[in-house]
Amino acid sequence: MDKKNGKYLTTGEFAKLCKVNKQTLFYYDQIGLLSPILKNEKGYRYYSIHQIELFFVIDLLKDLDMSLNDIQLYMQNKSPERYLSLMYQKKEEIVKKRQELEMKEKFIDAQIGLIEKASHLDFHQVTLEPLPEATLYLSRNIENITEEEFVELVSDFLKELNESHLDTGYPIGVITKREQVLKGEYTNYSYLYMEQPNPKEGHPYFRSVKGNFIIGYHIGDVNTIHHTYKRLLLEMERLHVEVGEYVFEEYIYDSVVKNQKEHYVTKIMIQVDPHPRMNCDIRFRMK
Repeated sequence: MDKKNGKYLTTGEFAKLCKVNKQTLFYYDQIGLLSPILKNEKGYRYYSIHQIELFFVIDLLKDLDMSLNDIQLYMQNKSPERYLSLMYQKKEEIVKKRQELEMKEKFIDAQIGLIEKASHLDFHQVTLEPLPEATLYLSRNIENITEEEFVELVSDFLKELNESHLDTGYPIGVITKREQVLKGEYTNYSYLYMEQPNPKEGHPYFRSVKGNFIIGYHIGDVNTIHHTYKRLLLEMERLHVEVGEYVFEEYIYDSVVKNQKEHYVTKIMIQVDPHPRMNCDIRFRMK
């Protein structure tokens, strides 16, 4: 065997081209995964340049979470058909991972946008302003259910969002109907929801009607939210507007960014019926 003819590479040269250490090649040889093409009488190992592609395929399969044992099984029974099948399988896995990464990126972008926007809000301010139509994915109805049923429903809703790739990174909100609010049942919610800025086909959605909303913020946990509702309703009386069909709530700050529930912030959006005396530029501070 003539190394000088340039057809063969030493272990060090092959390792350098593959960007690994020689110990990796020794191990691959030991387990029969990738062995030198030649070994001379002195025990020196030589690789062919054509084995570089084989190494890269092994490295690719490892990066795609294929175990060395499974790679070995393929190497022991190689064929064009099995290789093609393997590549199709790995391509499907890559597509799925890419979709998952894209979903995570959208989730992170939504979280960044929400927190940055929240940092500029005055939580003591109440506004009367128009909101556009929004597409929401809803849970099943949750009116008058027990705490145990509520926990189960939240679990089911999260599962639906995950399995259907509908977790957009927006906060999970709650919808309360007009009749509950007027009766003072502010936490007798009707639905959970998550906003869908880019709705996918094939899912039942709720489209909130664009219109005017009283928007205020509750600082504290749910046990004291009735105080904020009462103050908002008093201001609505002063403005001569009435509660519309739905009220929406979303956490601005929750346990993700605050340690104490007394510091949680909930955004309350009360749909109001049209009234000739409404002025969407009204802004005032809560007493």
